[in-house]
Amino acid sequence: MLNKFFKDINQIQFEGKNSKNPLAFKYYDKDQKVGDKTMAEHLRFSVAFWHSLMGSGRDIFGDPSIKRAWHNAKDPIDKAKETMDAAFELLQKLGVDYYCFHDRDIAPEGETYLQTVNNLKTIVEHAKELQKSTGVKLLWGTANLFGNPIYSQGAGTSPNAHVMAFAAAQVKNAIDATKELGGENYVFWGGREGYETLLNTDLKHEQEQMAKFLHLAVDYKKEIGFTGQFLIEPKPAEPSKHQYDFDAATTLYFLKEYNLIDYFKLNIEANHATLAGHSFEHELAVASAAGKLGSVDANRGDLLLGWDTDQFPTDIYQTTMAMMIILKQNGLGSGGLNFDAKVRRSSTDTIDLIHAHIGGMDAFARGLLIAHKIIEDKVLSDFIEKRYSSFNSEIGKKIMSGKADLREVEKWVSQAEKPILESGRQEMLENIINSYIC
Repeated sequence: MLNKFFKDINQIQFEGKNSKNPLAFKYYDKDQKVGDKTMAEHLRFSVAFWHSLMGSGRDIFGDPSIKRAWHNAKDPIDKAKETMDAAFELLQKLGVDYYCFHDRDIAPEGETYLQTVNNLKTIVEHAKELQKSTGVKLLWGTANLFGNPIYSQGAGTSPNAHVMAFAAAQVKNAIDATKELGGENYVFWGGREGYETLLNTDLKHEQEQMAKFLHLAVDYKKEIGFTGQFLIEPKPAEPSKHQYDFDAATTLYFLKEYNLIDYFKLNIEANHATLAGHSFEHELAVASAAGKLGSVDANRGDLLLGWDTDQFPTDIYQTTMAMMIILKQNGLGSGGLNFDAKVRRSSTDTIDLIHAHIGGMDAFARGLLIAHKIIEDKVLSDFIEKRYSSFNSEIGKKIMSGKADLREVEKWVSQAEKPILESGRQEMLENIINSYIC
């Protein structure tokens, strides 16, 4: 096992809920069977390279507050290799099987486009060796199409065709890197695919342009035989004022409108749901109802702050609700739960990264156990089935089967008694959920 950057930390073990050891799992036992799968198979945890390995504590009001030992090398390639080494050491000590990255997280930009491409290839080879020696796998890769100043007015939706082409070439290389490393998915997150003002924006053109951009990627995926799932990660705003992938419903409509729905699923992030004015479970439910919930960025936002705080998940009610939706669709397939989360700016010690991931993994493991029990006991499903039972017979069945027109509906209503308002029993159901959590 790698032991250079987290030398004082042993591999984190499961010790059970009564353990007082802060460096132990209380609920996450990766080999424990929950139903017909182990916890590891259900949860498919992944470490986010950008926050956990590249995070510096910088925010819009302050300079970096965190210094990592793996960032000390002066040569950019040496620094990138050391950071990759640290990532795999962290993954091993946490017992996490997957990681995720943006291309610019793992490899530095060069002076020229071709040098940048070669830098990425160099680090991909290094990552491939580490994957082989550790058994760690790549959940997904993606391209950073928001950091470079040339993308300040969009990447796939830039008004400049040269910039759009540059972004498309970057995506090509990021897909190549993901395929080379056996990535099981590839994510599109359009950090600047939106507008600041309609005064200078041709909205229809930009949406058509984005569709062309995605079709180029789909065609290339087929050409090279990449079998991973394409994912889109919705977000309503920040840094753009309005992004074209505002939320799950908007994104699904866009995919249908431009004949892309067969090639994409959604990667839902909890904090992005918050920014869109939705709950995490709402966004998961919308994607799942469409058969398009493919993966999850597991974090949380601060409801008192109006930006993407990307905190580690600790809310058991939220993780329980999330896991109920995921379990009902029989898991995330090739997707997983990626900790797109960062330690707080004042959490400056390396060990804080370990504590943060332990907490997030335990929160989802506990949510899994609770959700599985709720589903097994059918306490919600039986109630919901009964609530909609009127659609299984008489006029309800005729309407849903398309065998009744408005005239027949009116005739039935005129001969029936007045409808009765039945209680939704929300308070009772909330109490039931709390009883399982407690």
